[in-house]
Amino acid sequence: MSCNYADGLSPYHNKGKLGLAEEFDDREEVKKKVKILAEWIKISKHVVLHTGAGISTSAGIPDFRGPKGVWTLEKIGEKPNINVSFNEAIPTKTHMAIVKLVEAGKVQFVISQNIDGLHLRSGLPRKHLAELHGNMFIEQCNQCLRQFVRTYTTLSVGQKCLDKFCPASKSNGRPCRGKLHDTILDWEDNLPEKDLGLADFHSCLSDLSICLGTTLQIIPSGVLPLNTKKYNTGRLVICNLQPTKYDRRSDLLIHSYVDEIMSLLMEELGLMIPNYSPKLDPSFHSMNSLIEWTIPDEEVKKMRLLYEQVCCKRKKKWKIINHKTDIKKAKYNKNKAERIKLLKNEGTISLRLKQNDTAILKNEPQSLNETLIKQEINNETDNKTLLDNSFDQVIKEEIISF
Repeated sequence: MSCNYADGLSPYHNKGKLGLAEEFDDREEVKKKVKILAEWIKISKHVVLHTGAGISTSAGIPDFRGPKGVWTLEKIGEKPNINVSFNEAIPTKTHMAIVKLVEAGKVQFVISQNIDGLHLRSGLPRKHLAELHGNMFIEQCNQCLRQFVRTYTTLSVGQKCLDKFCPASKSNGRPCRGKLHDTILDWEDNLPEKDLGLADFHSCLSDLSICLGTTLQIIPSGVLPLNTKKYNTGRLVICNLQPTKYDRRSDLLIHSYVDEIMSLLMEELGLMIPNYSPKLDPSFHSMNSLIEWTIPDEEVKKMRLLYEQVCCKRKKKWKIINHKTDIKKAKYNKNKAERIKLLKNEGTISLRLKQNDTAILKNEPQSLNETLIKQEINNETDNKTLLDNSFDQVIKEEIISF
């Protein structure tokens, strides 16, 4: 089914790096890394997960850039052998573990690039999820912008009209009369405003960002995990078999299947992974009742306010610290220049010589003069390094106290 989705998109040549070699950590190393991750989750206040196609491969849905990915094989004129329909696929261990982590308060938000609808079908609440590229099980009105759950996946992609009237009513009780469209983005489509807004706010507030099954090649979703370092001096964890361009900036890299990582993680946290239940799947109930999937405006306003209160003040704090540092360094450089100028005076240098060095000064005044000046400059350089390190320490202490 992901092949049908890929075929429905407009032609686009720059699909990123395809078919990169996968890397596997040995079992014991994975266990050690997962134990570290579990400890970080326990002490973190705002954990955000970033999920990609790699978390759905165990459900029978191929990824796109893996060695057997849809676009990797497309390049050589082939298609994946395994391709389960989105309607038939069910949430994986990873999807269900995420639901439990959110329910237990260990994870505050999930940002997904996936359009397969498995987060929705796992029972993950809408207020904890941003779907940046759309959802095959969701249709949206072009007038009131409300979203509704479908029983079956949409047959179109690219936000096309489904020839269905919006079932919602206006505040005055009259029918909306808008037309429903699919929510799947094409290459050049704008991201959904509310989803992107919440994703941005939560990623900036996070002190731990965990990337699951994504190569982080798509912009802007691929750069959102970096906000945890930019705004919150937080940690970045990448769990993926293929390398990403942000591996060097991560605090922890785990190369293993995501389902294995999540199983070990839940064991470390003392949590059970629930089984998938159709009773909690909104798509199973949408045939008999209207189920809305719209992000509440109040949720966006709440997160925007929190973002402004925390991240904007923190950014201002950084500016103040940097300004103070620049002033101190400017004063230091000015004093250094004056000291070196004084050293160039032969009288000043002569005072610093011992009596037994006077003969050497007479014989080689120029070379000795230069030597002393170089020595003083080297000493000043060492002192500047120590001072710079002290500045860094002061900055760190100020940030920690903040």
